Amino acid sequence: MNLFFKILGGLFALLFLYSTLVQHNDPDAMRWYAYYGVALLASILFVFGKLRTQWAFLLFLFFVFKMVQVWPESFEGLAIGEGDIKNIEEGREAMGLGISALAMLIFMLRSWYVKKSKV
Repeated sequence: MNLFFKILGGLFALLFLYSTLVQHNDPDAMRWYAYYGVALLASILFVFGKLRTQWAFLLFLFFVFKMVQVWPESFEGLAIGEGDIKNIEEGREAMGLGISALAMLIFMLRSWYVKKSKV
C-alpha cells in the first residue's frame, strides 16, 4: 500500500478519533461512540494493511444505510440558525455517516485493487 493511502487512512483515523471524543454531550452518545469507534478501528486496520475488503464493504453498506435512515425530512443546512434544529442535527448526523461511508468505500476499493494486483 503506498504512502498516500497510509496518510489518507491516518487522516481518517484522526477525524474519527476527534468525532468520537466530541460526542460526550450528545443525548445518544453511546451510539455515536460505537459508529465512529468502528470507523476509527477500520481506519487503523487499513493503515496497517489488515482491513479485509469484505469488512470494508460491509461497513460501507452499514454507514450508507444509517445515513439514509437518519437523513432529515427537509435538509436545512448544517449551521445553527439556518433552520429547524432537529433538521440541522439530523443533517449533521447524516453527513458524519456519509463521511464514514466514503472512507469505507475508499478503503474497500484500495484493498480490492491491492489484492487483485497481487493475484
